[in-house]
Amino acid sequence: MTTFRKADKTFRVAVPGGRVAVYSFGKGDEVLLILHGGPGCTCDYVRDSHSFLADHGYRVVVFDQLGTGNSDKPKDKSLWTIPRFVSEVEAVRTALDLGQVHLLGQSWGTWLGTEYCLAHPKAMKTFTLANGSGSVPQTLAEMNRLREALGPETVAMMLRHEAEGTIDHPEYLAAVTILYHRHVCRADPWPLPVKRSMKGIATDVYGTMWGPNEFCCVGSLKDWDRLSDMKRIKVPCLIMNGAHDELTPACAIAMRDALPNTELKIFKNSAHMPFWEEPDAYFATLRAFLDKHRLSGGASGKKGRR
Repeated sequence: MTTFRKADKTFRVAVPGGRVAVYSFGKGDEVLLILHGGPGCTCDYVRDSHSFLADHGYRVVVFDQLGTGNSDKPKDKSLWTIPRFVSEVEAVRTALDLGQVHLLGQSWGTWLGTEYCLAHPKAMKTFTLANGSGSVPQTLAEMNRLREALGPETVAMMLRHEAEGTIDHPEYLAAVTILYHRHVCRADPWPLPVKRSMKGIATDVYGTMWGPNEFCCVGSLKDWDRLSDMKRIKVPCLIMNGAHDELTPACAIAMRDALPNTELKIFKNSAHMPFWEEPDAYFATLRAFLDKHRLSGGASGKKGRR
């Protein structure tokens, strides 16, 4: 599952603002549509890890969101809004005639996926929220708690550089590197697809919506909070997080309590990418969930716990 696999089909789909590159693996009516993180990463890290599911009865569809990877890269910052990204997801689903999909969002993709589920409640069979949260304010509070583990002097140094606009200083970057290896990906070394996605991040998209790094949010997403609205998402949901995740287990628990029909799995040795850190456990959990709902259409079921 970690070997690069060439897409069976590639498409360029017109979306609001330009065209996006779409990669399709396998065939059939059971479609897993994946929304990558960032905002502004390329899809490599989720595409190359999840594409093997095409060998297990699923058509896997992944795309570089507008502004990233092989998609168009317009320079109009007014495009980087949640409603436009929601329209982008719907444009891909309808252009490829995917029908009802199993939707999987990772990181920022869980926020985009949540908005998509609320806007298009009949478009999916299930919703998997991998390494996400339902509230950015909660996420930031948790990230500040993780930063505090570096010690008061390091936290004070980071806050000083953020206030002075000197976040390119070596001591600040060193602290961010430690946080990334603790809470973003604990695999050593980082898998090549992860490196490609991080290196290829679209800084204008990321900076506009999030900020200069994972642990400093000053962009338009800083006040996003949909926990109170998650009760409207009725399809079966699976929440997966790492015990060391930057979007912490506390965020996962809050989503579990907000969603009416959900399962939760925490991977004890993972951070933000258990599909690379604990792939066997991650994909066993994901496949069991998808297989359970692949024939039922996913509309019913009691609230469960893992």
